Amino acid sequence: MIEKKIAVYTLGCKVNQYETEAVLESFLQNGFSCADFSQYADVYIVNTCTVTGLGDRKSRQIIRRAKSVNPDSVLVVMGCYAQTAQEEILKIPEVDIVLGTSGRDKIFEVVKDFINNRERKNLVGDIFKQKEFEELEISNFDNKTRAFLKVQDGCNRYCSYCIIPYARGNIRSRSLENSVKEAKKLVESGFCELVLVGIHLASYGQETKNLGLSNLINALTNIEGLKRIRLGSLEPTIFTEDFIKTIALNKKVCHHFHISLQSGCDETLKRMNRRYTTEEYLEAVKNIREKMPDSAITTDIMTGFPGETDEEFEKTCEFIKKVKFADAHIFKYSIRKGTKAAHMANQVSPCIKEERSRKLVSLIENSRKEFNESFLGKETFVLFERPYNKEKNLLEGKTANYITVVAEAEHEYEGKILKVKIEKAEDDILFGKIV
Repeated sequence: MIEKKIAVYTLGCKVNQYETEAVLESFLQNGFSCADFSQYADVYIVNTCTVTGLGDRKSRQIIRRAKSVNPDSVLVVMGCYAQTAQEEILKIPEVDIVLGTSGRDKIFEVVKDFINNRERKNLVGDIFKQKEFEELEISNFDNKTRAFLKVQDGCNRYCSYCIIPYARGNIRSRSLENSVKEAKKLVESGFCELVLVGIHLASYGQETKNLGLSNLINALTNIEGLKRIRLGSLEPTIFTEDFIKTIALNKKVCHHFHISLQSGCDETLKRMNRRYTTEEYLEAVKNIREKMPDSAITTDIMTGFPGETDEEFEKTCEFIKKVKFADAHIFKYSIRKGTKAAHMANQVSPCIKEERSRKLVSLIENSRKEFNESFLGKETFVLFERPYNKEKNLLEGKTANYITVVAEAEHEYEGKILKVKIEKAEDDILFGKIV
């Protein structure tokens, strides 16, 4: 019997990456082997993103080219874009199966059934009827040092620009027991760092009223062999005195906090329906740095939101200078059909968005350089991940605060955490020597 092949393509966030890996593993466990997406495969799966218009366009491009090598293959489209725009996807004739952000645990059986009867399927359901966390399981990732652990899904915040609550439904949390069980399995597979991910990670456990992110962190801390716990994207409001105390006292929690900002102007934040002020954001950052001075604060910043005046934009620029972010993802506002912001007056022109985006990128480049250079001459621990230059015996890895560091080290040090003295900063990389 000829071994069947599967190829996958993931767009978007870390949650999507986790879900793709889980789906891939379900096929590998049933006799499939993995192929590169550009090569021949019997089944192609595209996990889509819809957070911006660019995500939609990229998703369509990948879907259309999926069957170019094997027109007789099975093409499955899943994810957030599939959940919110199933009609658009079904207009693409090459698509065989569409499912959204639920039902991924049954995908192998669905494909098996399609192979037998070749009947096109639309399995996108009402995501708001999804009340339980969908248990998907993984045991592997390409990177053998760091794995994602999905512990939460859904979002109840309804920011005025965001389509994700409509794509993911209401908040659902993974049980403490199942989260710890999978974490142990990943650590046993060789991973020493876990990244906790969710659509709105800060809401973990909120629907149960007696569980929170602190409980999960404490439970994971007891896993033998787990060296690092990295937190995914959070909001400033979670950084209460108690939460900061929990993570500051925990030696496994990485001092890298991605705290979503979106705008440094209170008027803009209010129109966005973000539930914090710039003052509250600054207070969270100040409190984090008081307890954990080496912390990297990273963020997301949107430019060109409807009604964003030159004055509002300048407030964001000044706020960036004040916070001194270690890094940031800058993106331009994109109209999302069905959201409140799509109908707001004073939409900002594309050329102004582009101009503002370039300025924000420049500001972040400066603050990132300043943050990285603050480690010159200091010693820090690095988890080495992969070769940087094999001929020169150079390995690269990440510090706990997520800076890339390169040092001379033998191949067997991959997957190990070693102390490095930082000697040089070049672009976005620090170079040092193992001590």
